[in-house]
Amino acid sequence: MLLELLQEEAGASAQMEALVREKAGELLDSGILAEAVTERLREERPAPLEEEPAVQELLSALFLSRNTAPVSAAAAALTRSARGQVEERIGELSAAAGTLSWLFAPGWKKAAAETAFEELTGLLNGKYREEILRIRDQLGSLKEDAVRLAPEEFRRDREAVRSELMQLYPKTLTAGGALPEVERLFSRKKELEEAAEAAERAYAECRDAVAEAVQKKTAKEALAILSGIPVEAFLLKLPGVRVKTLREGGFATAADVFVSSRWNLESLSGISGEMADRIKECAQEFAAEAGKRIRLRLSADDRTEETTAIVEALAACRKSGEALTKLREVQRAENGQAAVGTARLGNGVNYLFANEKTRGLFREKYLAFREQMDGEYYSKLRALAEEVTGGTAGPEEAWEEFIRDPVAAGTLLEEIVPGILGNDEGVCGLPEELAREVFDENFRTEGLRCELRPYQIWGVKYILHQERVLLGDEMGLGKTVQAIAAMTALKAAGKTHFLVICPAGILPNWCREITGKSTLRAVRVHGADKLEAFASWRKNGGCAVTTYETTDALSLPEEFRFDLLVVDEAHYIKNPGTKRSFNARRLGAHTERMLFMTGTALENRVDEMLSLIGILQPETAEKLRDIAFLSSAPQFRDAAAPVYYRRKREDVLRELPDKIETQEWCILTEEEEKLYEAAVLSGNYAGARQASWTVPDLSRSSKAERLLQLLADAEQEGRKTLVFSFFLEPLRRIRELLGEKCLPPITGAVAPNRRQQIIEAFDAAPAGAVLPAQIQAGGTGLNIQSASVVILCEPQMKPSAENQAISRAYRMGQARKVLVCRLLSEDTVDERIMEMLADKQDIFNAFADESAAADMERGCGDIGNETFGEIMREEAERIRAKYA
Repeated sequence: MLLELLQEEAGASAQMEALVREKAGELLDSGILAEAVTERLREERPAPLEEEPAVQELLSALFLSRNTAPVSAAAAALTRSARGQVEERIGELSAAAGTLSWLFAPGWKKAAAETAFEELTGLLNGKYREEILRIRDQLGSLKEDAVRLAPEEFRRDREAVRSELMQLYPKTLTAGGALPEVERLFSRKKELEEAAEAAERAYAECRDAVAEAVQKKTAKEALAILSGIPVEAFLLKLPGVRVKTLREGGFATAADVFVSSRWNLESLSGISGEMADRIKECAQEFAAEAGKRIRLRLSADDRTEETTAIVEALAACRKSGEALTKLREVQRAENGQAAVGTARLGNGVNYLFANEKTRGLFREKYLAFREQMDGEYYSKLRALAEEVTGGTAGPEEAWEEFIRDPVAAGTLLEEIVPGILGNDEGVCGLPEELAREVFDENFRTEGLRCELRPYQIWGVKYILHQERVLLGDEMGLGKTVQAIAAMTALKAAGKTHFLVICPAGILPNWCREITGKSTLRAVRVHGADKLEAFASWRKNGGCAVTTYETTDALSLPEEFRFDLLVVDEAHYIKNPGTKRSFNARRLGAHTERMLFMTGTALENRVDEMLSLIGILQPETAEKLRDIAFLSSAPQFRDAAAPVYYRRKREDVLRELPDKIETQEWCILTEEEEKLYEAAVLSGNYAGARQASWTVPDLSRSSKAERLLQLLADAEQEGRKTLVFSFFLEPLRRIRELLGEKCLPPITGAVAPNRRQQIIEAFDAAPAGAVLPAQIQAGGTGLNIQSASVVILCEPQMKPSAENQAISRAYRMGQARKVLVCRLLSEDTVDERIMEMLADKQDIFNAFADESAAADMERGCGDIGNETFGEIMREEAERIRAKYA
C-alpha cells in the first residue's frame, strides 16, 4: 500500500501538466480569456487579469506543474529504491503466502519468512515511511500555497510562466482565435479599405469619362476639319490615286474617306486592296494632324451636347476628386498604429502575460482603434467614399459650377488631357538655356490655398530663380497669385518678411488675396496707424502691404533685411526723379529679391523701361541700352529675358472664352449736335468728347438710348455690366438714369476700402446690375470677373487704358464670353480718334506684347494733347465749312 502511495506521488508532476493543459483549454477555447481581456480593455481602471478565477486556476496549475517536478522526481527515486529492496525479500515471504503454505512449510522457511517480514516492516515503517510522509507533506503544502504564491511568481517572472505554458500547450497563441471584439474592429477596417479602393477606382473612371468626353468633342471637330479638305488633297501624298473614281463613288472630302471602311474603297473600280489601305492610312494621318491643332474652349455661351458632356464629366470628376482628396487626408491622419497595436492582442494571451505598462499601451491602442472604427473616422471615411462614388451633377448644376470656378475646371482638364487647352507653352519666349535652368527650379507650396496653372508655376519658378525680375504678364493672368506663391515658397524655405508696394486703390485687394490664397500674415501698412503696423511687421514678420504714398513715411534700420519686395503697377516708378521711385529704391536696398509687376511696363519709352530694369539688374539694363536700336528684334527680347518676362492671354489661357468687340455707332440728335459743335468751335476738348452725355434730358441722348438697349440685352442674358468713362459727369448721369440697378461709381475720389465694398456688392448683385467706373480709377488692379459686358462711353486716348479697363472682366476666372461695346458718335471726334487708335494699336501691341521696345518717340500708343488739338482744329474747319 505504501508503494502504491509512493508511486502516486511520483506521478503528481505529470498530473499537474495534464491539469495545465485542461485549464488552458478551458480558458482559451471557451472564450473566457477573450471576454475577460475585452472587459478590461473597456474599463477605465481595469482589475488585474490574474484575479480572474479561471486565470487563477491556470496560474495555480502552472505553479504546481513547475514546483511539483522536483518532489515527483524524489518520489520516483524513492519508489525505485524501495521496490528493489522489497523485491529482494519478497521471495522469502513465500511461506507466508497463505495458511496452508505456512502450515506445511519447513521450519527454516518459516524462520526466513519471519525474518524478511520483520525487515520489510521495519524498512517501510521506518526510513521509507518517513520519506513518503515528507513528500506527501511537500505536495500538500504546494497545493495549499498555489493560490497565494502562483500570482506572485507570475508577476515576478511572467516570461518564464509564459514559456512553460507554451511548452505544455503549444497552441496557446492560436487557441480560440482572435478576440471577437478585435475581429469586429478589423472587419470594419477591411470595409473601409475596400470602400477606399472602390473610391480610387471611381475617381479613375471619372477621369476616363472626362478624357472620353473630350475625345468625342475633338473627334467631331477633327471630322469637321476633314470635311473641309477636298479629296484632291490625297494627290499630294498618293500619286496615282484616281480622284475622279473617288468622287464618283461619293468620296468628296477627307472626312468621307476617314469614316468609310477599307472594303467600301476597294469596291470602287480601279482601287486595289493595297491602294485602299494607303488611302485609309492617309486619311488617318490627316485626322491625326487635325487633332494636334484642336484646342478646346469652354464657354457658358456655347452649350452644345459635346461641351455639356465635358462640363458634366468635369463637375463629377471635381466632386469625386475633392472627396477623394479629403478621404486620403483622413487616411493619412490615421497612421494605422492603433490597428497594429490592437492586432498584437491576438486571443488575449499577449495581454495576459504583459506587464502593467504594456497592458496600458494595449488598452490605449485598443481604445484608439475602437474610436476610429466606431466613431467619426469610420463614418467620415464611409461618407467620403460614398461621395466619391456618388452620382454626377446634372447639366444645369454642372454649368453653374463651371461659371463659379472656370479656373479649377480648366486646371483639371489640363491635368487629365495635357495640351488640350494649349496652355502647355509655359516657356513662352525664354532662351533655351535659361528655360532649362528655370524648369529645374523647385519650390514648395505649403501654405498656398489655391491651384496654380502651368504657366503660373513657370512664372513662380522664374521669379525664384532670377530673384530680381519684372513680370509683365498681360492683365488677367494672375500676376498677384504668382507673387503670393513666390512669397509662400520662400516662407516654406524659412524666409519671414515680405513687402508689397501698390497703388492705394488696390491695397485692400492685395490684403484679401494674401489671406485668401495663402496662410501668410497680411499686415496693412496704411492710414493713421501705419507706423505701428510697420513696426509690428518688422518684429513679427509676414507680408506688409503699403502704398506708394505711404512709403514716404517708412524707414528701416540700416542693418535690417527682408526677403522679397513686390512692386505692383511698377510703371508708377519708371521715372527715377519721382519721390515714389526714390522710396521704392530706398526700401529695396534692404533686400536681395525684388519683383516688379506691370501689364504695361513699356508704355511710353525704351528709356523708361530700362529705368525699371536698372533698379533690378543694372548690368542687364546697360547691355539693353547698347542694343536699344534693335528693340523690335528677337535679340533684344532674348537679352531682356533674364529680367523681363511677359506672357499674352492667347498664349497661356487659350481656354479663355472669346472676347467679342463691337463698335456701337450712334447718330447725334439735333440737340446733341448743337452742343457738340459749340464745344468744338469754342475749343472745349472735354465737352466735344462727352457731348452726348451733356444734353439736359438723357432721353434725347443717342448714346444713352443705345446704352439702355445694351443693358436690357445684358440683363436678359443674365449678365452684369461695367460702364467706363474718362469723365465724371457721364457716370453721375448714368447712375441717375438707371436708379437701383446701378451701383455707386468708382472714381479717383472713392477710398480704397469703399471701392472694395462696391465691388463686393456688385459681385453679389443679380444679373442686370451695372457698375460705372472712371477709367483711370477702375481700370487698374481690380478683379471684376462677375461682369461679362464692358461698355466704354467714349474712345480713350490711350490703348493701354482701354485694354486695362477691359481686362477687369476679361481675365483668368472669366466663365463667359466678354462683350466689349464702344459707344461712338458719327461725324464727331470719335471717328478720328478711332482711326488713329486703329493705326497705333498695332504698333503698341508689337511694343508691349512682345517686349520689343519699338521707337516710342514716334508716338505709338497714345494720342497726346497736341494730336488731339489737331483733330479739333480739323473738326472746327469741317463745321465752319458746313455752315458756310
